[in-house]
Amino acid sequence: MRKRMFLVLSLVVLLSMVLAACAPAAGPTPAPTMAAAPTSAPAPTEAAAPTSAPAPTVAAAPTSAPAPTAAAGGTALKIGLVTDTGGVNDKSFNQSAWAGVEKAAKEFGYTAKYIESKQPTDYEKNIDQFATENYDVVITVGFLMGDATAAKAKQYPNIKFAIIDSAYAPTKGSVACPDTVKDCYTDGGLKNVASLMFQEDEVGFLAGVVAGGMTKTGTVCTVSGMEIPPVVRYVVGYQNGAKWMKPDAKALNVYIPSFVDPAKGKETGQSMIGQGCDVVFGVGGNTGNGGLLAAKENNLMAIGVDVDQYLTYPEVNSALVTSAMKNVDAAVYNYLKGVKDGSSKAGVAMANLKNGGVGLAPYHDWDSKVPQTVKDKVKEATDGLLSGKIATGYKP
Repeated sequence: MRKRMFLVLSLVVLLSMVLAACAPAAGPTPAPTMAAAPTSAPAPTEAAAPTSAPAPTVAAAPTSAPAPTAAAGGTALKIGLVTDTGGVNDKSFNQSAWAGVEKAAKEFGYTAKYIESKQPTDYEKNIDQFATENYDVVITVGFLMGDATAAKAKQYPNIKFAIIDSAYAPTKGSVACPDTVKDCYTDGGLKNVASLMFQEDEVGFLAGVVAGGMTKTGTVCTVSGMEIPPVVRYVVGYQNGAKWMKPDAKALNVYIPSFVDPAKGKETGQSMIGQGCDVVFGVGGNTGNGGLLAAKENNLMAIGVDVDQYLTYPEVNSALVTSAMKNVDAAVYNYLKGVKDGSSKAGVAMANLKNGGVGLAPYHDWDSKVPQTVKDKVKEATDGLLSGKIATGYKP
């Protein structure tokens, strides 16, 4: 019995010693496990996160929107163009204006968009659309948009406006010029508007010299759009240029109250061709284009307008002797360049022969058919207009 009790006691003591030995060793064991937890999200990994979006990438962003073209918010300037009813693909005026915007947008990193006006009642709401979309510059195309542009320029003084073919001289009491102001440009709320103007009578005169030198019947004509100042300047210049070249020349003209009626333009052209006209000058957007088509279909001569229509209206280019160009694209581009460098300002910017803002297009296919004597007279007329010895005959 004693032997058995001794054995039991020995086992208990032994077991106690084992447990005592194990207990201290088992306590610290979990500590390494706790320390090991950060391995799944170690501090170095957090610090390395920027590798996926490094600072150089952020700094490089201005490449697509360079600092010089950035507005106050740091984004690219937004340029909006509102066309007249002729649409952006009129092969003439609106198309040339948009080309100037596109060139500036590409070169200076601007964001650009156009809205086409289908009717005059669209003018103001189209400008409003650009304003609500926070555009920085709005360019409006054409004399007929004058009132709408003046009203909206006053409503949105923080937007820069440029209008083509409308030199503001608002009368006192008009929406753009209250009776209380002294100067309609500054006090009248138009200090944010630039008028991009052209001396169409000068290049119209040169076109008339060509027509007067090329006519075989002695009768030249113009198929014109609305009777507004820029169209009238073209017509008066053309008629006087033809008579300067050929004193007994007969010059016919019809004004059509639309810029978007090529069928009427063609019909009018046919009528004047029936009266002996053999050089047709189309002066009125798509309406004038109809007159050019009438000349082409009758195997007669035509003169384009606003742009080099040999390039924009290939359907009639075999009939085009030249075009009377007003470099709308260059005027728009230069204005937007001024916006970039801060030199743009309100008031009239006049394009003429002296500064290269207007001029005749190349003779293209007709170069060998236009006699040197006619080319020489064009040079003589150009020199005379530049020196002031020759006047176009246009009186505002």
